[in-house]
Amino acid sequence: MAENNIEQNKNEILKGRIHSFESFGAVDGPGIRFVVFFQGCALRCKYCHNRDTWAVNAGQEYTSDELIAKISRYKNYFTVSDGGVTLSGGEPLLQQDFLLELLPKLKKQGIHVAIDTSGNFPLTDKMKKIIDLADLFLLDIKCINDDVCKDLVGFSNKLELEFAKYLSNINKDVWIRQVLVPGITDNEDDLLELKDFISNLSNVKKVEILAYHDLGRFKWENLGCNYELEDIPNATTEDVARAKKILGI
Repeated sequence: MAENNIEQNKNEILKGRIHSFESFGAVDGPGIRFVVFFQGCALRCKYCHNRDTWAVNAGQEYTSDELIAKISRYKNYFTVSDGGVTLSGGEPLLQQDFLLELLPKLKKQGIHVAIDTSGNFPLTDKMKKIIDLADLFLLDIKCINDDVCKDLVGFSNKLELEFAKYLSNINKDVWIRQVLVPGITDNEDDLLELKDFISNLSNVKKVEILAYHDLGRFKWENLGCNYELEDIPNATTEDVARAKKILGI
């Protein structure tokens, strides 16, 4: 998937497009997190609960200094819990030039930075600089089965798996995540293959199985979009427990 940075005139101040914020996130990295949801995503995940983040030209524009000022107001709350800032979306890695301006400013303040991403990007020099500046990646492996992945999100998993291997090679901390969609991403053979893939990575700090739910369906409907997983049931606690047992977590 090619980089899709929002174009900026060289004479203009660089701005990022932001969808929304969560000031006290508790599930997107260690400790309490200030979560920045970036606008724009090129994947077309059928289970996406943030369908309104896909459009790359929507959201509100912020300069990096404006974003730092907003984040800093909450710094005392998240640092006391050994938390930090999580850049999520949408897909934050679409706005690479903006990240290259924002991340050094966060690091200068000693703020722990996690990036929640599909990792579905080529490993360019620019991308490697971004990776170096982040502390943790929450890497969403859509499905280890490439055919299932293509059908579920519209893209092959090859780039995201190479992304995972690169993070391992440089020993960058990562949490591996997968959404468990009944009848789609819960196949035992696929989960065993995922287990084998993870076992060959040296940097995995946590593996999370996220239960599929349809709570974001109303966003699709409000946008006049067809919700393709209409007949798929929500994943149960038993479904998640079974997947965790297969993965050995």
